[in-house]
Amino acid sequence: MTDGEVGTVQEWDGNGASGGDLGVAVAQFAPVSDVAANLETIERLARTAVERGARLVVLPEYSMFFTPELGQEMADAAEPLDGAFVRALGALAGDLGVHLVAGMLEQTDDAVRFSNTLVAVDDDGRLVARYRKQHLYDAFGMKESDRVVAGGLDAPEIFTVDGVPVGMQTCYDLRFPEVTRTIVDAGADLVLVPAEWVRGPLKEHHWRTLALARAIENTVYLAAADQAPPVAVGRSLVVDPMGVELATLGEQSGVAVAWVSRERLADVRRTNPALALRRYAVVPR
Repeated sequence: MTDGEVGTVQEWDGNGASGGDLGVAVAQFAPVSDVAANLETIERLARTAVERGARLVVLPEYSMFFTPELGQEMADAAEPLDGAFVRALGALAGDLGVHLVAGMLEQTDDAVRFSNTLVAVDDDGRLVARYRKQHLYDAFGMKESDRVVAGGLDAPEIFTVDGVPVGMQTCYDLRFPEVTRTIVDAGADLVLVPAEWVRGPLKEHHWRTLALARAIENTVYLAAADQAPPVAVGRSLVVDPMGVELATLGEQSGVAVAWVSRERLADVRRTNPALALRRYAVVPR
């Protein structure tokens, strides 16, 4: 099914559409250096997601504003959490009656560095959770720390959508299993991963493998929304707690919807009680 710039999607309806489970959408696009233009794209994709049954829409890292090189232009575009971008996101969420999660540039006290922040707004337009990227992308020839302030190791902020507890992390954090485990220990049954997963040798393989691994080892649902190419790999996906890919996207901008089933979650955890059987805890370094 196609809808303008919304690409073909694979959807799994499980018990979702008829069973009252939570509809979750990953919305994939390539943000530009124009906040207004990005908000227009976010609105278009969010409306499509809601039409398909989503109650939670996950958008990429840096959805607010992005340039291929992390430079002063991005630092200058940064806003506070009560700034125009979050207010616009909240207004859209309230209008659509949906929860929205998106990546933004958050102002800091440093004129040349910003926080790489996720915000979650609820269906009343309120900011209900935030997450500042903890592991910066100083790898594969990049150095995100030149422009980004690493987030503190604060307790995860968990919010609830239709009874499902939800947590968030960002992009490169996916390579660190302790991040997801900490979020799950805080109570999340669904983990969201907005990303700008930079293209490169084997990077698509890493993206998919790590997303599946984080879902399987924690017996949780995971929804990972990447930027579309040319900078990122795309391939956004929703994974169930047994590692089944319920919905996927390719390289185009678009929306994919899947349903989070509490019954499926309970069944998997009875079959694989890995969380209960583990003998190690996560300790901040």
